[in-house]
Amino acid sequence: MNIDKRKLTIQILALAGLGLSIKLAMIYYVANYQQYALSSFCSINDFVDCDGAARTTVSQFWGIPLAYWGIFFYLTVLFLTFVDKLKQLRFLKFLEVFKNPMSYITVLGTIAFACSMNLAYTSVFKIHKLCILCLVTYFIDLLIAIIASSGRLQNFFSSFKDTYFDFIDGAKKYPKTLVVLIILAASFLCYSGMTYNFVPHIKKSKSIMKYRNMTYNPYRVKGNTLGAENGDVVIELYSDYVCPLCYIHNIMLHQAVKEFSNVKVVHHNFPFDKQCNPYINVNMHPGACFMSKGAIAARAQNNYWEMSSLLYEKQPKNMDDMLKLADELGFDKDKFVEDFNSQATADEISRELKKTQELDLDATPTMFINGDKVVGVKPYYTLKEMLVEHGAKK
Repeated sequence: MNIDKRKLTIQILALAGLGLSIKLAMIYYVANYQQYALSSFCSINDFVDCDGAARTTVSQFWGIPLAYWGIFFYLTVLFLTFVDKLKQLRFLKFLEVFKNPMSYITVLGTIAFACSMNLAYTSVFKIHKLCILCLVTYFIDLLIAIIASSGRLQNFFSSFKDTYFDFIDGAKKYPKTLVVLIILAASFLCYSGMTYNFVPHIKKSKSIMKYRNMTYNPYRVKGNTLGAENGDVVIELYSDYVCPLCYIHNIMLHQAVKEFSNVKVVHHNFPFDKQCNPYINVNMHPGACFMSKGAIAARAQNNYWEMSSLLYEKQPKNMDDMLKLADELGFDKDKFVEDFNSQATADEISRELKKTQELDLDATPTMFINGDKVVGVKPYYTLKEMLVEHGAKK
């Protein structure tokens, strides 16, 4: 195969890879940012699922979607197939540093295929999602490397050698340009990798998981008041002590009242437990009624919020477990048991549950910030933005 045919074949493969990468970028966008969009054609089942793979945190590298990396790779390969003609133009004379473009394509194709194999392993054995279009690009990467090297093993080694020495020569000839390019590339990658602004859904996921991975509430407060006693930004919170998202939300709200001076949180028990909640058909969170009683009994001894944090963390299953928490907080256990079992406590939970029906609530956590309804857990940076919009002060 002569050089022109090699270039033509590589160009065709690169164009095919570019088209697939653009399609993958579209799938990535739809899967993550269009909630009600139909599944893509390559989402066939739970395993062969392009959409599912696109929604995972491994669908990006350094804060940039993998599909975008693919687009950049194939455009670079196409550029290298034309570089010999481009450097003949006077204003592109600096491209003379690209002495062995086929060697560079071989190296890039080999590296891309090696990365692809790592991605394939992650897809199959870790996230258990296979992207068919991604798989096709993996073989395109391999074919590009093989064709660029003429399929000869010795050419692979010489290509890496040529690429290394050409890089050194180019760096010596244009040192300032190289430094500027390195600074720009490093700055861009640091920005994308640290902010995740190009993958906001992953930024959101990582922000929330930070709190989910906490084994205790580091911002825990004592007493019956969370935040400013007379705060003018009031959060009316409806939550359930068995709800895992409420656990996250509880920590976030504790952090928020430490950062803002005029925010107050008022908690309302909303257990999804048929033991005390007659408005639900499915017993989603058994034990939530039991824990709500513990929180209310703790309020009678002026420590509602510390007990609330412990309930989320310890998940007591019976009265012995509950009394251990009461003992840990230094409560009068006889009074605690009396308040726990009192009719007043049961009536309070009933009133709270009736209120949730009047407000048409069907999910936890739900909060009202000065009357504005917010359902579910938001990233902490979003929660802060909402509080500031309602007048919260640092």
